[in-house]
Amino acid sequence: MQTHNASPRMPAQKIQQPARAAVPLTPPPHVQPTQTAVSAPVPPAPRQPYAPPAQSASVPYNPNPQAPPMPAAPVARHAPIETTALDVLRATADEDSAADIRRSLAKRLSDVICIPSSQLAPQERHMAGDVLVELLRDADIDLRESVAKRLVMLNEAPRTILVILAKDDIRVARHVLEKSKSLTDSDLIQIIKKVSSEHRLMIAQRRVISDAVSDAIAQFLEEDVVITLLKNKGASFSETALQRILTVSRQNKVFIKWLVKREELRPSHGLTMFWWAGADDRKKILNRFGVTRNVLQDSCQDLYPRAAKDGWSDAGVRKALQFIERRQRNRAAIDRSEYGSLEAAIDLAEKDGISRNLTEEISYMAGVKPATGAQILTDRGGEGLAILCKAPGLKRQHVEKIWRALRRPVLDVDGNMHEDLARVMRTYDSISTDKAQTVLRYWNWSLTSSLNAEVLRHIRDGVIPKEEDFGAAAITAALVFGNRNTT
Repeated sequence: MQTHNASPRMPAQKIQQPARAAVPLTPPPHVQPTQTAVSAPVPPAPRQPYAPPAQSASVPYNPNPQAPPMPAAPVARHAPIETTALDVLRATADEDSAADIRRSLAKRLSDVICIPSSQLAPQERHMAGDVLVELLRDADIDLRESVAKRLVMLNEAPRTILVILAKDDIRVARHVLEKSKSLTDSDLIQIIKKVSSEHRLMIAQRRVISDAVSDAIAQFLEEDVVITLLKNKGASFSETALQRILTVSRQNKVFIKWLVKREELRPSHGLTMFWWAGADDRKKILNRFGVTRNVLQDSCQDLYPRAAKDGWSDAGVRKALQFIERRQRNRAAIDRSEYGSLEAAIDLAEKDGISRNLTEEISYMAGVKPATGAQILTDRGGEGLAILCKAPGLKRQHVEKIWRALRRPVLDVDGNMHEDLARVMRTYDSISTDKAQTVLRYWNWSLTSSLNAEVLRHIRDGVIPKEEDFGAAAITAALVFGNRNTT
């Protein structure tokens, strides 16, 4: 049997294989080279740094064979994938392409929806709208806003899309809430209940707002929203909305300024709000609701002798005719009074101070109930005193006499008329007797005509009676006589 000896020429034979011919193997520096022969002369190749042979993933290369073997690296289940810059650019390009397609599709669908009804069947418009809704559910805010801007001026835009956009982020919703004409009152009321204060503020700025929508907004009593609504000349107010705002205006006095300017404000609102309004707003209220009653008086003049003949048996007729009557002073009360005249009672009050008995006597002789007189005399502002004196024809000096009777400052530190008294005097000078009578009689009617046991119970419990059950006067009495410590 022929024996094959290991020969140093065997590696050279492998070097001559085509795959390795261009790069001859160079031993590492620490290994002594052995003589290597080749079958044909080969030009010497330049020396290159040694590159270790490929190793198994589990056996790392150890440059020192005499050293202990290095610990094996954990076997990877999958080989790591190297991401190149080109791969990132391609992925970004794909994403941009997808976003562009989505934007283009949204624009095309919006274009279809915007086609005039003469050229597009309503069924196809709504189908396009349904597809667009689904497309917008996970769209970015820029795309949603662009669609909102595009559809907002379209009168025939599908309401489903508009309602969804109106509930969206305020950046998107503001376009629809403030300008869209396609949203119905029902849509707006539904939206108002489910959105933020910012959304309701946008609705309050709409060019036209029905009383039903105003009522829905007013339920939240958000200060900036309510003020915006009151300032909006295109907004209409229901009685419910006005009453709700009026009720809280005692604490939120900022509402008074704008309530006074609303055309819907009734005398019952204004002359009730007077009691907690500031000086400037009181002046506006008196100017607006201090009117004459000439038409009422002329139309009812013949009823007085008939009611007197009947003995004033009907309490409702008696109260109504007392409000309309021209004559302010109560002659019967003057005849019964121990003081003999209204002026004499005021003179005594200036000297001795106001008392409960004098309050009642002055009130009766001035033609009002003691509850109305007490409300006027205890009012901190004092403008009511000017009305109380002007209506029954008292002279200007009697305003100051009552002021002194209440122990209020007449002069300031410089010896001039005190600012508060001067303001009351200006009120007295600026209103006519007829108009002062209207205001005083309305106060008397609204504060006292409905004070029955049930209304008094409402006042005691802090509950505002419903107008449809008890009338406007009951509401005025509850608002004025209730929560007196908050004014």
